[in-house]
Amino acid sequence: MRSRWMTTVVLAAALGGVGLSPVAAAPAPGSSDAEYVQMAHQGNLAEIIAGQDAQKNAKDTCVKDAGDTLVRDHTKLDADLSALAAKGKVTLPNAPTAEQQAVLADVKAKAGSDAYDKAWLTAQEGAHTKTLALIDQQISQGKDADTIQAAQKARPIVAMHLDMVRGGTCHTM
Repeated sequence: MRSRWMTTVVLAAALGGVGLSPVAAAPAPGSSDAEYVQMAHQGNLAEIIAGQDAQKNAKDTCVKDAGDTLVRDHTKLDADLSALAAKGKVTLPNAPTAEQQAVLADVKAKAGSDAYDKAWLTAQEGAHTKTLALIDQQISQGKDADTIQAAQKARPIVAMHLDMVRGGTCHTM
């Protein structure tokens, strides 16, 4: 009898949500999870632009290949992030941040010179270091399960990109 009563209580709690903390299905606009999605999106936009620029302006084949990798991977990551944002009704910015745009412009200004590849690699090391810190913060402090999962999925990809450009030297995988 007691067992049947306990089963009924547990079932009622599960169905009615009593005593259970709800798991969010998407980042809520204005939340720290939504802020992460917006910042990660801007990072993806910056990396796609930087990758396209490297494909066009790099002298070293390795840097061109790294640019191709960034375009491919960040386009995929951003498609997943955009779907998550749409699910949570989070408005995404249309462009990289002003800081990201300034870094991109500084690197582009070196196009055609021997300094371009080194500047591109250095900029990418800085960008991916910041992105990795943002991802780790989301994984450890995020509230929305889907957003945390997206960060966990992005982490090894961004870490691999960082390894490709670490030390201002190109290392394609």
